[in-house]
Amino acid sequence: MPIPRRFDRRPPERDTTRVNDRIRVPEVRLIGEDGAQVGVVPTEQALRYAQERDLDLVEVAAEARPPVVRVLDYSKYKYEQEQKAKAARRHQKQVTVREIKLRPKIADNDYETKKGHVVRFLKHQDRVKITIMFRGRETTHPERGEALLMRLADDVADLGTVEQRPTQDGRNMTMLLAPSRKQAEAEKPAEGEAQAAAAEAPAESAAPEAPADAEAPVEAETDAEAPPEAESAAEPEAEKPADAA
Repeated sequence: MPIPRRFDRRPPERDTTRVNDRIRVPEVRLIGEDGAQVGVVPTEQALRYAQERDLDLVEVAAEARPPVVRVLDYSKYKYEQEQKAKAARRHQKQVTVREIKLRPKIADNDYETKKGHVVRFLKHQDRVKITIMFRGRETTHPERGEALLMRLADDVADLGTVEQRPTQDGRNMTMLLAPSRKQAEAEKPAEGEAQAAAAEAPAESAAPEAPADAEAPVEAETDAEAPPEAESAAEPEAEKPADAA
């Protein structure tokens, strides 16, 4: 049986920028294609001004009185705005909040395990929300939960700082830890050293090839010694006529 297709029923995103005939106010403050102010003119006159230059009339400040419009190529303007938005999202750092839940009467082994998770999250530059869950009559001793939270904050003080102090909400008490700035600054030089080591690795691997080229002159010297042996072999042949005499 074929799987039915799932249609996206959300309405398409509509461009809310008013352009050309969509500008319905009686007058506007016009800015020319060169960025110079033309002044406050009727909207019809501004439209004619843009049409004569084969450009669009775009509303750039709808809150102003009268609204500010500019003469430009709207398709090019929209493309540049999209590129700027992409660049802003690329440089924007995403903040992740992790949560760890504890009990006021947590065992030492469980506490060390939970602390290890907090350390791992802080090393990855994530915020950590620590929640103490009270049950029954444990709510009458909130100081125990606060003491446990502050103990955990002291244990990871070299990696994170307390961004929100312990606050109780019903049967839960929460505290928010954020990664410290010292850790982030220490990681940047480490990344730079790793990149430098990776760049030097090809040069080191090419170094052992030098001795192979250095052996070539040695072979040339052994070849050069061959002629003296030929001369020594020719000397006995020259002595034979003397013996015959």
